[in-house]
Amino acid sequence: MELDFKKSLSDGKYAAYSTVTFVAVILLWCVLSYGGFVQPFFLPSPTDVLKDTYTLFFTDSFSRDILHSFSRVLAGFLISALLAIPLGILMGSFHQFDALLAPFFGFIRFIPATAFIPLLILWVGIGFAEKLAVLFISIFFYLVLFVADIARDVRKELIETAYTLGASRWQVLLRVIVPASLPAIWNALRIMIGVGWTTLVVVEIVGAQTGIAAMMVESQRFLKKGRIIAGIFTIGFLGLFCDYFFKRTYRALYKWVED
Repeated sequence: MELDFKKSLSDGKYAAYSTVTFVAVILLWCVLSYGGFVQPFFLPSPTDVLKDTYTLFFTDSFSRDILHSFSRVLAGFLISALLAIPLGILMGSFHQFDALLAPFFGFIRFIPATAFIPLLILWVGIGFAEKLAVLFISIFFYLVLFVADIARDVRKELIETAYTLGASRWQVLLRVIVPASLPAIWNALRIMIGVGWTTLVVVEIVGAQTGIAAMMVESQRFLKKGRIIAGIFTIGFLGLFCDYFFKRTYRALYKWVED
């Protein structure tokens, strides 16, 4: 196998390499469970997990839980992105905005979003609004600083050239800084939606009646390990789906960016 720095792989080769890791993990799981190295109480076999997954989808309306979880993550992510992107671009472009907001946002960023849950329950209850607020906090403050750094790193030569050609300050912002920042912002969005999925479990543990994590908590009470693993895999596959979406759309939208 020849290794070259930053050499791109075809889609087929990339899929083949990716499959190797998944197959290796599944084989190890089979050896540990079917071989009796780990008791079923602690690690159910792939067969048991498949049976529980079938029951979840065709008997227990698991599709509804998936839809509710996906809608929560998507809503929190979209609201965060719609607010963070323009604010981050302003912070990265103008020092006044950066000095005004960056220290406070940096302070909030180091506080786990879950620390706000007791207050949010008091303020808005344990319904959809509370879960949306936690997801927003977990994404927004990281994303806005991420976008600010991206806008700040736009090459000065591009900005100076635009000024030389007679562009105004706002024309430079809208026609130079924003377009130059968009590819990296798209990658930042791809990373931050993953944060939403990792926060989802904590969000749904608190007072949720539906959702993937709510199902997992209920299964834990009745020692249904196969259903818990099915929930874990479902979150992972949904996360991979979102990641794949951003990768494919990146290639379609920003073909001019070098690999």
